[in-house]
Amino acid sequence: MAKSGVYEGDPTANITTLKKELQRLVKSIIDDEHNNGFDVIDQATQTLMNLKKLKSSSLVHVGVDTCPQEFKCPVSNEVMRDPVIISTGKTYDRSSIQKWLKAGNRTCPTTQQVLSHTILTPNHLVRDMITQWCKNHGVRLPSPLQYANEDGLTEADQDHFLSLLKKLSSSVLSEQKEAAKTLRSLTKRIPSFRAFFSECSDAITQLLAPLSQNKKETHLDLQEDLITTLLNLSILDNNKKMVAETPMVITILLDALRSGTIETRSNAAATLFTLSALDSNKSVIGKAGALKPLIDLLDEGHALAMKDAASAIFNLCIIHENKGRAVRDGAINVLLNKIEDRVQVDELLSILAMLSSNQKAIEDLCDLGAVSCLFSLMRETTCARNKENCVAILYTICFNDRTKWKEMREEESNYGTLSQVAQNGTLRAKRKAEGVLDRINRPMSRTHTA
Repeated sequence: MAKSGVYEGDPTANITTLKKELQRLVKSIIDDEHNNGFDVIDQATQTLMNLKKLKSSSLVHVGVDTCPQEFKCPVSNEVMRDPVIISTGKTYDRSSIQKWLKAGNRTCPTTQQVLSHTILTPNHLVRDMITQWCKNHGVRLPSPLQYANEDGLTEADQDHFLSLLKKLSSSVLSEQKEAAKTLRSLTKRIPSFRAFFSECSDAITQLLAPLSQNKKETHLDLQEDLITTLLNLSILDNNKKMVAETPMVITILLDALRSGTIETRSNAAATLFTLSALDSNKSVIGKAGALKPLIDLLDEGHALAMKDAASAIFNLCIIHENKGRAVRDGAINVLLNKIEDRVQVDELLSILAMLSSNQKAIEDLCDLGAVSCLFSLMRETTCARNKENCVAILYTICFNDRTKWKEMREEESNYGTLSQVAQNGTLRAKRKAEGVLDRINRPMSRTHTA
């Protein structure tokens, strides 16, 4: 009778043996007329489990034996689940090379060259080739996600990081540019490098040194790399407060908003957006004067930058004090013009609805002909959220400026726009539309009675 443990040795031979044993046990169970063979049933169950385990594991073992040598890790000689490239250009399986590095080794296992750094870069090409080969040959490999993430920075990584920061203070422009580009790449790909910034007290100051020292001679590509690195850092929640409260950061971001490549300006806006996730940062950024350059960037209409600028403005204006700043800086005119041109209507209409709680905003809306613009949009849009925002703004105007009632009555008489929303809109839109209708129809009723 077969042993209960999983068979070792040749997987194919063992699978055959288990199948024969399972057939014998099943036949014995079927032939047992008195149903007394409970031990046999247990043995059959265990044999079936062993067969399942062996068939599953054999796929991997067969793959290792038959796959091309270049798909095997030079350290473990097993098929690479997660191939990565080290500084010498050689590719290894992530788990194997991490164990090598954690053991204190600082050389390439294959070439014995000293590693300039210990950053592991995913080799997507080899990974795709291995995946395709496995698919073609019916080989199933364990997911690389089964391995623990051990991407914490080594001492060598930290030294490399600090050396890059030091190069940014160099008087040699080429060294500054090289360091900035490398930091941009590292902070984009490796979260540990973003986190390490918070562990170094003056890392942000060192990062931005080239921009704070040489304002008049800022090189556009250097500025772009440094601002983008700042964006990468700001994505990490633990960095947001530290970045925003570091002296000169907001000032440098505002300078970047006004100048530089369009990508630099877009990334500066995106950085302000990510930083403004904290309410305390909203106030800091607003007081620094960020809304005006953001509104100007929105007004210019670059497709790449508009979405980031709009997102930053929306986030900042969640707090009351920034609404007034945005209105004073000309936001209503810019937003209405873009909406009339049907540019990014969803985002910009949401900002307009938010700002409409400000008294000066209502005055601007009335002076700039917002009523006709909003009714026009309500008639043509199929988006329930946009209809809701339009009628919410109209509700505010209606209750603050009686001179617009006639225009609203004429619209309702000609198109029945408000009545349609009152019947078919969202709950909030229905409530607002009914409020406007009740308000604008009251004077008509009184005039008729008199």
